[in-house]
Formats: sequence, structure tokens, C-alpha cells
Amino acid sequence: MMKRVFLIVLDSFGIGEMPDAAVYGDQGSDTLGAVRKSPYFQMENMRRLGLFHIDGPNKEGGEQAQEPSFQGAVARMRERSKGKDTTIGHWEIAGVISEAPMPVFPQGFPKQLLNQLSEQTGRGILCNRPYSGTQVIQDYGREHMETGDLIVYTSADSVLQIAAHEDVVPVEELYRYCQMARAICRGPWGVGRVIARPFTGEWPAFTRTANRHDFSLQPPAPTMLDLLKGAGKSVISVGKIVDIFAERGITEYVRTENNADGIEKTLSFMKQDFEGLCFTNLVDFDMLYGHRNDRDGYAKALAYFDRKLPELTDAMGEEDLLIITADHGCDPDTPSTDHSREYVPMLMYGKPCKPGVNLGTRASFADIAATILAYFGVEKTCGGSSFLPLVMRNRNHSGTAGKWAYFGEKSREDAPESADGRTRMKKTITQEQLRSLACAAIDMRECSYAPYSGYHVGAALLTENGEIYRGCNIENASFSATNCAERTAFFKAVSEGERNFRAIAVAGAPKDSKKLDDCVPCGVCMQVMAEFCEPDFLVIMAKGEKDYTVKRLRELLPDSFRLQRTDCF
Repeated sequence: MMKRVFLIVLDSFGIGEMPDAAVYGDQGSDTLGAVRKSPYFQMENMRRLGLFHIDGPNKEGGEQAQEPSFQGAVARMRERSKGKDTTIGHWEIAGVISEAPMPVFPQGFPKQLLNQLSEQTGRGILCNRPYSGTQVIQDYGREHMETGDLIVYTSADSVLQIAAHEDVVPVEELYRYCQMARAICRGPWGVGRVIARPFTGEWPAFTRTANRHDFSLQPPAPTMLDLLKGAGKSVISVGKIVDIFAERGITEYVRTENNADGIEKTLSFMKQDFEGLCFTNLVDFDMLYGHRNDRDGYAKALAYFDRKLPELTDAMGEEDLLIITADHGCDPDTPSTDHSREYVPMLMYGKPCKPGVNLGTRASFADIAATILAYFGVEKTCGGSSFLPLVMRNRNHSGTAGKWAYFGEKSREDAPESADGRTRMKKTITQEQLRSLACAAIDMRECSYAPYSGYHVGAALLTENGEIYRGCNIENASFSATNCAERTAFFKAVSEGERNFRAIAVAGAPKDSKKLDDCVPCGVCMQVMAEFCEPDFLVIMAKGEKDYTVKRLRELLPDSFRLQRTDCF
């Protein structure tokens, strides 16, 4: 039976500010939190998939949050790239992490750039300022119609937008002008997207049309789309995905008029036979509501998607996976009308996927790409760490990762119980699980509270059933009250009823250090591990997502303090 993945991006559906939000002027941003205040907010189907079990301010407490019966696997996704725009967000979802932000032009574009554009198009330039897309045509549309000059504007994002009336500049001609602008916008002028913004009507009732077209930069490295296409899989674009990736890695595409059209076209592809990825962007959340600070409109659009969700899940086949995520935030309640630096949700659903799995906070959007590639057995050469082994039912879905049997020992697939009823740990773990744990530990350093030592440590603890519990070091002016990251993770897990553990990753270094230490757990933490874990429990000391040392607990603590019990070391 053919495998298919349907990846749907709810454009701008952020779920709470990231730790570095202040750097982007986005303190307090929480798109989901804002939209939940609307009386039109209804997302019961997304709730059943696990939306409100995801870590962060929108996680619901009480009995419901503890209920393990939500239907999907969920995670909070962190953006590692420097930026908060559509292009960078989608590239990271597809496995390309951008180390430097794309250029923005808060004061307008340089005169030299505009002179080149004017010379090549033979038309003058109007505006050249950051502007609302609907307001700019009201303020400059009449002059444009009288002169034929192009309305050129930008926003807080890395974009150059050209608006023109379809009766003055035919759509195909406007596209040609945007291609000229795309060729000019390179190097320090290399904005992520040049966007054609055609409009119609008479002043003051101008209206933007559905003929928008984005001309993006080429991704700087191979993406998930390139790798899937190269492996002979179908890569289908619904909406503006084809534009965001500059038509690269796409085998088939359809454009959409709005969210409803995008959902219907996705449903249409669900009825077709193919093996590969269908990648959909639903842009109305961002374009029509987030950028216009329209909380109620955003809520209504989410409610519509939620009502259609059962149609999507009912149309899925035996080997299909549905992944719902976002590319950034766009909080309609903040004074800004621009994107916001937020975590995004990840919800996975399908018959191959275990229900009720909370993956916590992932280190990168790129983990989605790594997971999809692993599902298809395609070798990953882009960023991210797969969480596939953590969410799959007991099937052979490990992709190319395989199993590692440490120190040459064979896997023990039976799991005999010890005298106190604890299940003995299996001696195998996937490479992707190791990387995933290392990334999670590195990510948790950002949550560290270490004002006294300045030494920030993160930990990620893997349970036997695939859950990951995260912890950081928490210091106190009374030093004895300080808690290490490893114990924070263990105490969280044990207090939730967990008793069976497979491995823990630890990452530590001074706050401003650019290099992680080879961080070995302290004796107290190892004693806690000995209380709950078998001697073969794995301790991963991470210096990077692919640079780590793995030891067994019995190597680090050969003689633990213990009561005289039959199952002790």
C-alpha cells in the first residue's frame, strides 16, 4: 500500500512567544491565545487531536490535560532560523535552517534599486515605504491609475511588493515586472520574496484579486522536497508552496483562491493515487486576518478549518499521515500588524501513528522534514531530527535509521520485569532518538534559571513508551535548594506516574558560550538515575545535535548507594 503524507500549514498560527521574541519586538505575542478570546473560536476537532495538550501557555490544565486519549501525536516546534517570515519558516519546515536573517527595509528600498527597476520596467515608482497592503492601494491607487507608476512597498518582513491595477498593468505584465525585480534583488538586496499584488475596482473601492504571485529566492540547500522528488516520490503543492520554493522540488501544483479552495483541493488529492507528499498552505489566516488585526475573522477561519477536519481525516488511507503545523505567528491583538516570533504547533494523525503522544518542545521546525523523510525511507541530508520512532505504532517504520546495539550486545526484545515490577530497558535505541534527545537537551538550556553559577544545563529523558520529559537546572540563593536539569526531568516524569526509562541526554555550558561542554551528570543525579533505571540505562552527553558521547549508567556510577534489594546493581 502506498504511503502518503499530507502536510498542512496554517499560515501564521503561532502558539506563544519564543524565548528570543523580545529581539524581534514580539514580547507577549500569542496568536492562539489571542484568537481564543473571540466568541467565534471553535476548535473541538483540533482539541481531540491534542492541540491543547501542547506545551506552552495554551496547554489546558486539570483532568483534561492529563487524559491520554487525545487522538494525535503533538509537539511545540521551535524555530532555529533567524527570522519570522513565510519563506524562512517554510524552508525550515522543509529542512533548511537559515543562520542569518533575510534583509528588511524599514525605511524603504535604496534609490539605486528603484532606479534599476524603473529603468527596466519603463514606469515610475510610488510609495516605497512599509505599508498595509489594503491601505496602500487606497492611498496610492488613484495616482497609479492616472500615471501608470507602480506601487512599490514593503513590510516588516523581507518582501518587495508591487501593486498594480489589472486594467493599467495586465497581470502577466505585472508578473514580468516582478521577475525583473527578483533578478535585481540579490546579495544585500536579496529579499525573501517579490510579490505581485494586482487589484481591481474604482477608487476608493479598490479590491485585491486572487492573482497574487510570489517570486521567492531559491533555497540555499537541498530541501525535503528536492530529496523526495529525487527519490521518485510525488511532491504536490497546494497554494503558494510552489512559489515559496521557487518551483523547486515540485512534481505537480495547483494554486488556490482562499482557504476553502485550498482545503477542497487537498481533499481532491486525497482521492488520488500517489506516493509522496502533498504540501498545502492556507494563507488566509495570515493575509486576511493576522495582518489586519482581525481577531474574530481569524477565529472564524480557524473554526471553518476545524469543521472541515473530519472530512480530511475520513479521506485518509491506511498508510497516510496528516501533519498540521504553522510557519510563524501573527498575533491579531498586538499593536503590530506584522508576523510574530512564536512557537508553532505540530499535530500528527493517521493509522500508523500512536495516539496520545506528547513530544514536548522540539528543537527545530526541521524535525518535520526529518520525520517525513524517515517515513519514506529517504536518506536525510538536510536539517532536523526525526521523531518518527517516538510516534509510530509497532511497525517497521524506522526508515533508514536502523537500530544501534551498544558495545556489540544483541537487542533484548523481550523485556523481563525486575523484582519491583519495573520493566528492564531494551538495549537498543535508534540514531534518530539519540539525535532527538540531544537536540531537546540543548533546547532546554534556554529555560535554565542559573543567575548564580551562570552555567546553563538542559536535559531530555526518554521513557520506555516513547514520551520525552524535559528539565533544566533551577538555582536558588540557598544553594542546597538548587535542582539539576537531570533531576528536574526525572521528578517531572515520576510525578506523572512514569517508572520505566530508556535514556537521558544532558547538555551544558556557561550562558554565553558558543561551545557546549562534555557535561557529565553529578553524583546526586546519577544516584537518582540508579533509583529508577537499570545499569544499562543510557546517558547521552551532548556537545551538539550530532556530537555526543554515550555511556551506560553502570560505567558512570559502578557502585551506587542502595538498599539491599534483589534487583540492585
